[in-house]
Amino acid sequence: MNDMGKRRHIRPVASGLLGLLLPFALSSTAQTPAPAGQSLQAASASTTWQSPTQPMSYRASLPQNKVQPLAKGFDVAAFEAIAEQLTYGNRVPGLAMAIVQNGRVLSARGYGVTDVNNPQPVDGHTVFRLASLSKAFAGTMAGLLVNDGTLRWDSKVVDYVPGFRLSDPVATRQLTIAEVLSHRVGLTRNAYDRDVESNADYYTLSHKLASAPLKCTPGQCYAYQNVAFSLVGDVVFAASGSFYEQSVERRIFKPLGMNDASMGLAGIQASPRWARPHVRSRNGWVSLTPKPTYYRLAPAAGVNASASDMAQWLLAHTGHRPDVLPAPLLATLHAPLVSTPGEARSGWRHQRVSSASYALGWRVFDYAGHQVVFHAGAVQGYRGLVAMVPERDFGIAILWNGESGLPSGLLPTILDRAMGLPTQRWLDIDVDGDFGSDNMLAERERPEPKRKGTSSSRAVASPR
Repeated sequence: MNDMGKRRHIRPVASGLLGLLLPFALSSTAQTPAPAGQSLQAASASTTWQSPTQPMSYRASLPQNKVQPLAKGFDVAAFEAIAEQLTYGNRVPGLAMAIVQNGRVLSARGYGVTDVNNPQPVDGHTVFRLASLSKAFAGTMAGLLVNDGTLRWDSKVVDYVPGFRLSDPVATRQLTIAEVLSHRVGLTRNAYDRDVESNADYYTLSHKLASAPLKCTPGQCYAYQNVAFSLVGDVVFAASGSFYEQSVERRIFKPLGMNDASMGLAGIQASPRWARPHVRSRNGWVSLTPKPTYYRLAPAAGVNASASDMAQWLLAHTGHRPDVLPAPLLATLHAPLVSTPGEARSGWRHQRVSSASYALGWRVFDYAGHQVVFHAGAVQGYRGLVAMVPERDFGIAILWNGESGLPSGLLPTILDRAMGLPTQRWLDIDVDGDFGSDNMLAERERPEPKRKGTSSSRAVASPR
């Protein structure tokens, strides 16, 4: 019920040049969004700006063509066995995982079942709801239009959406595309998400932004958004003349070979094989019909995809599809813009993440001294994690169809092994090969705190 986009292709250049082309990307005014508290002119005056949390930007410090191999002992089969074990018993109904490295798909498989009431095996083409993992698609779609010359990162939202208003007229005139995509609108966190959960439509809520309180001027502070983030769909439509959903399909899904991917509730329900959402009850997992609520915010939470699709998405974002996503664009999309210190909270993030930032639809972490480009997504009955390690040319995506945090420990388990970090037991499963015992996870699932007046479907708004 909302948003919009467009097309075109760039001729390939050699893969692996993403870090080398970063200075070029960051020196172009048309390509460069300004970091928080810095003017666009100041940002584009130097070849590499200093992020609030990272001493060097994405891959900029890597020597030419020096991608490090995966650490000794990295065993894809072992991680596939762990993924399988995570679907045993009452853990999660189904799970899909994609792993890529150095331009190759190492794994793209499914585990468990699509629906506990009508169990069909999850495979590499089973479609899951991506929730907030969709935000990277929105940033990428806008970036393609910037690459075309149709948009600029510093284009003003109001120039493309004349009816757009914030509570302050000056803020209304100032807000840029890059500030929307990096959650620097100036609003309080998750503005009107409760209304989304109450089935309000996007356009009603986008007009309510005119009365929402501002905590800073645009560009000066970070606060995660879903409604305001989805303004990018209106901008894409106005700039290109194509609906956002159609544009993502034409410019991203089809050229990348994401053949199972779709947009919206109708899209997932039309898939030949898709994983139903599950919530817990006293008697175990209960299968549900997906809620339409956050699907109404297509840029924020509208994409559906399989493990096979996510493998192609990871290959593209690690620089191996420059015919679709050129390296300078990727460098810009992944460059941190605003510090988000609240991300180093609990669990593996508390242990591993020393600093965090938000880029354009992506998060950027300092993960035990290694840069990781990351995002998480959650909505009623679905969870997902995506991470890329530029120095290893490595990417992983994990999707599952149950309201459980249990599989989250699989991500740091794999990241640690890829980087050769000291072993830490994020999962109570032996990574070295003893997969027979039905152990529970060491990091026990904690019930999510319920906020007054919220429902479990709110989880998509949480930038996990």
